[in-house]
Amino acid sequence: MNCHVVNLAEICADHPATAVALISRGKETTYGELREQVGRLRGGLVGAGIEPGDRVAIIAANNWYFVVSWLAILGVGAVAVPINPASPGPEVSNELADVGVVAVIVGPTGKRVLPDIDRSAVPDLRLVVQADPGDLVVDDAVRLDDFMAVEPVPIVPRDADDLAVLMFTSGTAGFPRAAKLTHGNLRANIDQMQANPFREQRSDDVTFGVLPFFHIFGLNVVLDMALHTGGAVLAVERFDPESALESVSKHGATIIAGAPAMWSAWAHLPGADPDALRSVRIAGSGAAKLDPTVRATIQQRFGLQIDEGYGLTEASPVVTTATGIPAPPGSIGAPLPGVRVRLIDADGHDVLVGDVGEIRVQGPNVFQGYWDDDEATAQALTEDGWLKTGDLAVVDDDGFLFIVDRLKDLIIVSGFNVYPAEVESILIEHPGVAAAAVVGVLHPHSGEAVKAYVVAADGASLEEDDLILFCEQRLARYKCPQKVWFVDQLPSGLGGKVRKHELRTAPAGP
Repeated sequence: MNCHVVNLAEICADHPATAVALISRGKETTYGELREQVGRLRGGLVGAGIEPGDRVAIIAANNWYFVVSWLAILGVGAVAVPINPASPGPEVSNELADVGVVAVIVGPTGKRVLPDIDRSAVPDLRLVVQADPGDLVVDDAVRLDDFMAVEPVPIVPRDADDLAVLMFTSGTAGFPRAAKLTHGNLRANIDQMQANPFREQRSDDVTFGVLPFFHIFGLNVVLDMALHTGGAVLAVERFDPESALESVSKHGATIIAGAPAMWSAWAHLPGADPDALRSVRIAGSGAAKLDPTVRATIQQRFGLQIDEGYGLTEASPVVTTATGIPAPPGSIGAPLPGVRVRLIDADGHDVLVGDVGEIRVQGPNVFQGYWDDDEATAQALTEDGWLKTGDLAVVDDDGFLFIVDRLKDLIIVSGFNVYPAEVESILIEHPGVAAAAVVGVLHPHSGEAVKAYVVAADGASLEEDDLILFCEQRLARYKCPQKVWFVDQLPSGLGGKVRKHELRTAPAGP
């Protein structure tokens, strides 16, 4: 990519001051107000010594606090690190330490208890700014209102290849790691999505923002795209099927992107108003495969067609879409303009039409690699810049793609990546566990769920609920097993590697 002066924070710089940018917690914020607020938070960050390239974390639910923090961090040239606000303290502290975070902005997280940041585990952390003066995550946290009581400062110019955000993801293998996405990566994917004339967003659109902003799908496809086009974002902190439908109808939402779990909840909601989604003109599903019956039920109940797509964090994230093209049901569509896709066999050759191959992606939206992990980066990117996704697909005679499987053991729960090795390492920490293996199993609402097979240590007495609680205290809830089966031994090959395919096809009961 040719470098040029750019800063993604400028995406909302030229919109009319009176146009609504954000609807959060029942309050509207105009673009004029948003620019003023973001400018003052930039001033606070600069005054606190935050410099270009510094890592600054955001811990907040989908609300005004996240949006202002995101734009301000980018605006001072720092690197944003969105953190899942539902993660327990140890996981948050580990992620902050992994990328050398120097400051954290904490907004309302949607939880009664804020994550407990262990300062001793995050040696580079020198500043915590917190919206709520109650229950401080650290003793010396600075109140956000006081921090923003300064004059605005200008946006710092950045090159397209400068880092904008570090997104924690399971990647193509291994434990969660931080993917490096640049200002150019994010802006390229916005432009690629806008180049599809059937999905082009407008300044009069209202985007339903239920996808978490700490996830790349919610961050760039929902939030950044809406701000770029001058439309409004309806930020939703917690998803409740009934109240969500009411919000869509009340605010006249025109664009909804969601994970299959959201569409499934609406498809099965009793007594739903059939006109609740009448205002919606673009409806998309991604992050996991959509059940065809859910798609058909939404069409029948609400008269709304859902188009599927495909993407991943390392591609900023959208690679393909079925919006506006005659793709068959179940297809992830075709590549976006400016995105190149190949299907590769085990020998590195392009496969024939109808044959299964690994999806590889090339384009200006493809990430720079993983933070401080050259080995993982080399595994994910070829020397000529092709992203090895680990996902298997076929292409039909008309050029439409269909996902068929995954090379990796990755589990996708409601659109969120769960890597079994991470969950297994936590289970092994329990003194009563001798061995553990984790697999994904089909789930009617979340797409997949985490299932653990555990071998108890000699003399240990284990209960399923105790092990699940043990995980919940150390991992985000979506990563935790929903079911634990106790077995005498795990099936393994000659090399000692667990044969997980045998666990996935095991009988329904022990």
